[in-house]
Amino acid sequence: MLLFCVLSLSAQVTHEQDLKVGVVLSGGGAKGLAHVGVLKVLEEAGVRVDYVAGTSMGAIVGGLYASGYSATQLDSLFRAVDFDKIIQDELPRKAKTFYEKEASEKYAVSLPFDNFKLSLPQSISKGQNTYNLLIRLLEHVSDTNDFTQLPIPFFCVATDIEKAEQVILDTGFLPEAISASGALPTLFKPVTLGDRILIDGGVLNNYPINELRAKGVDVIIGIDVQDGLRKRDKLTTAPDIFLQINNYRTIKEMEGKRDSTDVYIRPDIKDFSVVDFDQANVIIDRGETEALKQFDALKEIATKQRTLSRKRIEEPKLKDSIKIDAVVIRGNKDYTRSYILGKLQLDPPVTLDYERFSNGINNLAATANFDRIGHRFKPIPEGTLLKIDVQESKSKQSIGLGLHYDDLYRSAALVNYTRKRILFDNDIATFDLIIGDNIRYAFNYYIDKGYYWSVGIRSTYNNFEKGVSARLVEEVSSADLTGLSRVTLDYQDITNQLYLQTLFVKQFSLDLGVQHKFLDVETETVDDDDDIPGSVFEKSHFFGAYGQLRYDSLDNRYFPKSGVYFDGDFDLTLFSSDFNDNFTEFSIANAYFLYAASIAKKWTFLSEISGGFKIGGEDVRSLDFFLGGYGNKKINNLVPFYGYDFISVAGDGYVKAGFSIDYEFLKKNHLNIGVNIANAGYNLFTSEEWLTSPDFTGYALGYGMDTFLGPLELKYTYSPEVKAGEWFIAIGFQF
Repeated sequence: MLLFCVLSLSAQVTHEQDLKVGVVLSGGGAKGLAHVGVLKVLEEAGVRVDYVAGTSMGAIVGGLYASGYSATQLDSLFRAVDFDKIIQDELPRKAKTFYEKEASEKYAVSLPFDNFKLSLPQSISKGQNTYNLLIRLLEHVSDTNDFTQLPIPFFCVATDIEKAEQVILDTGFLPEAISASGALPTLFKPVTLGDRILIDGGVLNNYPINELRAKGVDVIIGIDVQDGLRKRDKLTTAPDIFLQINNYRTIKEMEGKRDSTDVYIRPDIKDFSVVDFDQANVIIDRGETEALKQFDALKEIATKQRTLSRKRIEEPKLKDSIKIDAVVIRGNKDYTRSYILGKLQLDPPVTLDYERFSNGINNLAATANFDRIGHRFKPIPEGTLLKIDVQESKSKQSIGLGLHYDDLYRSAALVNYTRKRILFDNDIATFDLIIGDNIRYAFNYYIDKGYYWSVGIRSTYNNFEKGVSARLVEEVSSADLTGLSRVTLDYQDITNQLYLQTLFVKQFSLDLGVQHKFLDVETETVDDDDDIPGSVFEKSHFFGAYGQLRYDSLDNRYFPKSGVYFDGDFDLTLFSSDFNDNFTEFSIANAYFLYAASIAKKWTFLSEISGGFKIGGEDVRSLDFFLGGYGNKKINNLVPFYGYDFISVAGDGYVKAGFSIDYEFLKKNHLNIGVNIANAGYNLFTSEEWLTSPDFTGYALGYGMDTFLGPLELKYTYSPEVKAGEWFIAIGFQF
C-alpha cells in the first residue's frame, strides 16, 4: 500500500520537474540515534534528500547531515562519542585551574544558596560540552547564516519558554540553533537567542511535517522515534507518569501527522529510554533494520530524481591549530576581560593547537561563573577574530556537602559555604567546616586576576590524635618515655597564608607568599599508668615565607589513567615564639612527581618519586619529615608510605620511589598492586646514605571504587622490615 502511494505521487511529477524529497526527524533523546541508521539506508537506496527538518535529537542529527556529513560518517561519529561526558558537562580535569580542581574534588553535592535559600539547579547540564562539540563539527559551515544555503537546506524547531510558542530556526549560527532545539528541560539549560529563551522544540512540535511540507517538497520521509503511551505495568514511578502525561498531546497530534507522511519509518526502540546513549550501537542498527523493510519504496523514489551533486566533506575535519588575531568579548559585566582571557589562556595574536583552545573554553566553563559560553571565529582583514558571548551566572552563593573517613582524621562531615563577588569582581570566598572525630576548618579568599598576579588568603586548622612509637618520640624530642612502647600524639596545626599566584609559562601554578603557622604537638600515654604525665613536644608560632610550583595534567586525581603531577615547595622559617627555646632559622624543600600512563585496555602504570630536605634548625624537629600511613589529606611534612603506620619513620631528609599497576576490572572498580621504597633519616644527604639501598620497603594490595561521594579505597600493606601488615581505608573526597 505504501509503495502504491509513493508511485501514485511520483507519477504526478514529470521527469523535467524532478521529485523533491524532504526528511523530517523527530525528537527522542538517545532514541534519535536511530535516525543515523535510517539515513544510511536512504543513501544506499540512492535517495537524494533536498530538505531536512528536525527537532531535538532530530535537529542534531539533521543539522550535521545537512551540513555535509554522510550517514556513514555520522554512524562512526555517534558510535565513538562518550555521551556521559557530553551530557553531564564533564570537563577535562586538566582544563581546570588548581582552585577549581580542589573544589570539584571535595564536595559530593553543591547547591545554589542565593538569598540564603537552598534551591536546585535549572538542569543537570548547561549543555556546554554539546555546544563545544557542535562548534568543532560544524566549523566548515560557520560562515553560513542562512540554513537554506547549507549543502542541504535545513531548519529546526525550538520552543519559546516564556510565550509557549514554537520557533522555526532557519537562520543564525547553526550550533546555537541546534543546541536550542535540543535543550531538553531538566537535562539541559535553556538557551538564550536574542530576546528569546528557548528549550526543546519537542515540547510543542516534535515532528515538524507541516512546516516541511510548506517548503515545497513533493515527498516526505518521516522518521519517528517518539515514545508511545505506556501500559499500566510500565507506569511504576513518578517520572514514568510525568512522561506519560507530557506525551499525551504529541501522541495525539502524531495520528494526523503519520497519515500525511509519505514514507513513515518507526524503528523498534520501545525498550530504550531517552537517556540510553550507552546503547548507541544497538539503536543505530535498529533504525537501519526498520528502514530496510521499505527499501523498495525508497529505491523507487530515487529513480524519480535527477542526479544532483551534494557537497560532502571527506571526513569530520578537526583543526589542528587556530590563529587568533583579535578577541571580542560580549556579555561580561562582573568578570573583566583580563579574567576571561586569563582563563582561556589567550594573549592575542597567537597561534595555538585546537585542543589547547578547547581546554581554555572548558577552563572558563569550570569556574561555574557562566551559564553559557558561546564562541565563533570570523574572518577579518587582519586575520581571524574570535567572538565570545558569555552569559554570566546570577548565582553568587552555594552550599557544598561532603563525607570522608580515613585512619588519621577518622570520620568527618563537611559543610561548605561559598560566596562570589564579595568585595571585587572576580573574587571568591569559601569556608569549610569539618565536624566529626576531629573539628577542622579551611577558609580561602581569592581574587582572580587572570593573566596578572592574583591575590589570595588562606587559613586552615587541622588536628588529630594518633598512637605512635614512644621510641620515635624520644628520637625527635627530649622526652623520657622509658618503659612505654606507645604514646598518643595530639597534633594541632593552624596555618595562615597571604600569597600571590600566577601562571608560569601558562602551564604551572606559581605561589609566592608569607605564612604564619602555629603548631601544638603534645603526647599522652596510652598505658594504664596515670602517674606518667604527657609532655608538650611543640607549642610555637612560626613566621616566614614560602613558594610553591605545581603542575597537574592527570585525568583523574584518585584513579588516573594518564597525565603528570608535580608539586614542589620551599618554606623559609625566619622567626618563632620558640616554646622550646631552641629555635634557629631553617628552610625546608619538598618535591613530589607522579606519572600515569595506560599500558593496555583497563591497565594503568603509575610511578612516583618524591624527596625533601631541611637546612638549619637542627633542634626544631616538629616540622621534620614523618613517613607512614595512607589515605589522608596532606598536612605539613607527613609523607604516605605503604607498610608503615602513620608517623613511623622520622628524618630531616628523605627520598622515596613508588610503582603501582591499576586494573579497572569493572567500570569505576579497580584492583591495584604497588610497592614503595625509601631512605629517610637525619643527616641523610650529608652522609650520602640516600644513595644506598633502601632502608624502608612496603607493598600494597588494594581495591578502589569511584563513587559520587568520592573514592572508596581499601589497602592491605606489608613491610618486610616490620614483619607485619597494616590495613588502610579511605572513603570519600579528601578534605
